[in-house]
Amino acid sequence: MSQYVVSSLLAGLIAVITVLLMGPFMIPFLTRLKAGQSIREEGPKSHYVKAGTPTMGGIMIVTAVMVAIFFMAGDSVEAWGAMFVMLAFGGVGFLDDYRKVVLKRSLGLKAREKLIGQLIIGIVFGLFLIFYFERGTEVIIPLLKGAVDLGHLYIPFLILVLMGTSNAVNLTDGLDGLASGVTFFVAIALALTSIMTGHYELLIFCMALAGACIGFLVFNRHPARVFMGDTGSMALGGAIAAVAAFNKMEIALVIIGGVYVLEALSVIIQVAFFKTTGKRIFLMSPLHHHFELKGWPEKKVVRFFWLLSALFALLGLLSLKGAGSYYIGCFLI
Repeated sequence: MSQYVVSSLLAGLIAVITVLLMGPFMIPFLTRLKAGQSIREEGPKSHYVKAGTPTMGGIMIVTAVMVAIFFMAGDSVEAWGAMFVMLAFGGVGFLDDYRKVVLKRSLGLKAREKLIGQLIIGIVFGLFLIFYFERGTEVIIPLLKGAVDLGHLYIPFLILVLMGTSNAVNLTDGLDGLASGVTFFVAIALALTSIMTGHYELLIFCMALAGACIGFLVFNRHPARVFMGDTGSMALGGAIAAVAAFNKMEIALVIIGGVYVLEALSVIIQVAFFKTTGKRIFLMSPLHHHFELKGWPEKKVVRFFWLLSALFALLGLLSLKGAGSYYIGCFLI
């Protein structure tokens, strides 16, 4: 296992360096491309100054992970399987970004087009997981010493996880450094689950993902010089869900990625409550905007959500303690 730990650390370092090398060239390129971020008129007024900041910076994250995997896990089918999902979801996000910010079509991809794209990716990945990777259809249940076999329901379940995670990360990407910082902690937790389940090659992928997020924070922290856009947020969501699926940790991801869940739930609750009563529960959704409108500085909101992410990641790992037969090594014993 020690060789995989070393390889994973090197993968993280390669990913960081790749993003740092790409930033000085990619940001001016996106600026010349006029790939500027548009700001919601109903959003916090403090965000107006961000209008025009180049977006689609997720290209750097995806590229960095791919470079790290190429050098440190070039022959790993599992790492490239997760990379396929990351690229595929990132591709859907890229098309959405390109239509919105380059072609200046305000709506980007239609909801139906996004749905179809995500559905196809989910079906293809699910079939490969079951028939090529021989993953089976079991899902580990946190806090219990075992798993449940979903049988024919597994692929619909996987599609729901992939779509839910990618869209939840997309909702989380609303403040400078928020999504990349939150995802760093999720990636570290998933790296540990990869050790627990014996998927050591996915450990390398997770550390590359964490490294790419750290590298991107150099350019994305407040005040952000570039945003990841749907290209990055959907790619991150796809990558996280893919690793969770390989490790049979889809349900545990609800805890580990608790910040994503809170962000998505805040939108669902806000819309449902408003349609029912005509009133709002939150000052604004997703949840991070509620705290902004409460008067919290953006940096404080971001750091608070980073802390929440770290706590959720720890709780998720603790909830897995004791799922014995699926673990071949566990740092939590």
